[in-house]
Amino acid sequence: MPYPASHMYAHVTPRKARLVVDMVRGLNVNTALDALKFSPQRTAGLLYAVIQSALANAGQAQGVNLNKLVLAQAYVNEGPRIKRGRPVARGRHHRIIKCTSHIHVVLDESVAPAGADSKSEPATAGGRL
Repeated sequence: MPYPASHMYAHVTPRKARLVVDMVRGLNVNTALDALKFSPQRTAGLLYAVIQSALANAGQAQGVNLNKLVLAQAYVNEGPRIKRGRPVARGRHHRIIKCTSHIHVVLDESVAPAGADSKSEPATAGGRL
């Protein structure tokens, strides 16, 4: 059963947030939290809180082993832009656009990733690498 959590209107650009989310997607929850705890990016703290919230959602259910949960889905969508301005010379106005993000996380039980059949050999062109 999936356990979702999200942080809407986070004051961080989606491009910067996606770098951190890509780092932990598919990892075990404990491994992901350890990686985020020591990551220097500001987004790491926001994502850490979202994963903690999803863990709390999973803790409400009966019979869930929290140590076997993985980040099944983690993605960042673009939120609304906050428009500000700054006065400049000769009575003009320069626009400042502050980006926001929506950070979404879904925890699920340990599942094998898609295409994890290790029995078959990968196909190569002509048998050469």
